[in-house]
Amino acid sequence: MSEGQELPDWLSTDGMLAYLRPFYPTWDDALCRTLRTVLDLSAREPIRTLSRGTRMKAALLASLAYRPELVILDEPFSGLDSLVRDELIRALLEQAGDGPRTILISSHDIAEVERLADWVGFIDRGRLLLAERVDSLLARFRRVEVTAEDPVALPVTDTWLLEGMAGRMVRFIDTDHAAPDAATRIEAAFPAAIVQTTPLSLREIFVALARRAAGKEAA
Repeated sequence: MSEGQELPDWLSTDGMLAYLRPFYPTWDDALCRTLRTVLDLSAREPIRTLSRGTRMKAALLASLAYRPELVILDEPFSGLDSLVRDELIRALLEQAGDGPRTILISSHDIAEVERLADWVGFIDRGRLLLAERVDSLLARFRRVEVTAEDPVALPVTDTWLLEGMAGRMVRFIDTDHAAPDAATRIEAAFPAAIVQTTPLSLREIFVALARRAAGKEAA
């Protein structure tokens, strides 16, 4: 299912489902009815007359009704209003919890990814730079702000990403803060300094990784 999904727009939703059903031996009529209720999808007009959000719901229904083992979604929430997005997410979550199934979402909407995903991957120019459980990733990244009595500089390490420096203050992202010695390393680098740490959202982590990837590419 993709952002520009092509549908047989001369058919109604009912007609499209009736057309698709014979192609899939695993088609589940009961699940189809349940998803129609969840998605509030009862329109009988030709698909070409439906709003973009309703078309996306029809595409999702057609993609889930036969219980596929793998569902691939490409920017499924782009341009949709909040209500339609919530209906699509509810349908996906209910489907994901019903037996062994993989749902792969490719999206720039990181807030929605954070709501949905168990695992995330970060791809840059076709290279997979990171693949990790969301809870592990969120635990591993922390923003650290250090205020010292004298001007400070950030030591060069593989796990600290500089965000800003101004006199006695330095701010960086620790990408390995879940390590047992994380606090000890910071204290050793900045003795007698005031240290504050704050968690990051998935979006902030993505921005930090994107900046690091861009910096390496430029170098």
